[in-house]
Amino acid sequence: MNGLKKINMIFLSASIPYQDRDPKYFDSADIIAIRDAVRALATVVVPKTKLIWGGHPAITPLIRYVVGRMHANVKEHITLYQSEYFQKYFPEDNFAFEDIKLIPKNVDRESSLIDMRNAMINENKFQAAIFIGGMEGVIDEFNMFKKAHPTALVLPVASTGGAAKMIFDNLNPDPDRRLLTEYAYMSLFKELLKDILY
Repeated sequence: MNGLKKINMIFLSASIPYQDRDPKYFDSADIIAIRDAVRALATVVVPKTKLIWGGHPAITPLIRYVVGRMHANVKEHITLYQSEYFQKYFPEDNFAFEDIKLIPKNVDRESSLIDMRNAMINENKFQAAIFIGGMEGVIDEFNMFKKAHPTALVLPVASTGGAAKMIFDNLNPDPDRRLLTEYAYMSLFKELLKDILY
């Protein structure tokens, strides 16, 4: 390692459900909790580990805000994946991050998303994954992640609702109940990720 400290990698899968897409995700979603959980996660993990996520217009600005308030140089602690299929919709916040992995677009939206998720999940060696809120894309990423990283820590933050609550309800073995009941997200992530945040 030439004296360099190994940086652990944490995968974030998160989005804010849309009311007009699928009520089963929107009806249980707690939008304030989703935002609070994403901000808390970035605050806790970015200075110590590498946070990797697929760009989402509701999530990327939250992470940019948190990182922008950090005094440490954290550029090497963040990687944002995006599909070129969505290039014309990229939020301005994308350009605040230096490490952006652009995945070539495919013939349509669905295949482009699959390519981006495959690259994001399979190119990296993750120690943990956090699932917050979300819709079918978060479910897809959970299934892909479990297949690619079967021994990694998986934390579906059920208190944020949406897909994360569905993952929590179906996870085997039973996940930590604090993911359902605890809203003090900074202390929750510090405790549940303590073996990775060194």
